Amino acid sequence: MSDNTQPEQNQDLSGEASPEELEAAQAANEADALSAAQAEVAVLQAKNTELADSYLRAKAEVENARRRADDEVAKARKFAVESFAESLLPVTDSLEAGLLQTEATAAQIREGTEATLKQLKSALERNKVVEINPSTGARFDPHQHQAISMVPLPPESTQEANTVVGVLQQGYLIADRVLRPALVTVAAPK
Repeated sequence: MSDNTQPEQNQDLSGEASPEELEAAQAANEADALSAAQAEVAVLQAKNTELADSYLRAKAEVENARRRADDEVAKARKFAVESFAESLLPVTDSLEAGLLQTEATAAQIREGTEATLKQLKSALERNKVVEINPSTGARFDPHQHQAISMVPLPPESTQEANTVVGVLQQGYLIADRVLRPALVTVAAPK
């Protein structure tokens, strides 16, 4: 007999695969799926390792940046006063030179004191320490002034209530922040 007329042994007459063939095909598909899953797991593990390495590097970089920033802040605090101290040294020199003068007159002492005060105020201004010295009649500012007392004004006075009558002690700002408020007397309400 010829091979063309005889049906294959594993196929039934309807043309469907036998249970053994289906089981073999299913096993082959499962093997392919398993190998594909294993390949995907290997790719994911490699990606996980890469991400873990990137994370550790980023974490170390952030820690180093934080440490450098902390060091810079510590140095800034330590040496912030250096510029201020340098600007005060000429004032110290002037005061010491004045103390060495034993034969100075009152006028010379006053002149030297005024020059030294001018040096001191210049050094303060260079370091952003600004004087608060409100003029008479200026509006009382509780952020920059401290009222020591309220002064009743004569009835003929045109000065408004809650305005500065006198300054007992100047105040100072440092970089727009009150270092010491000005001590003032304030006009009482009429």
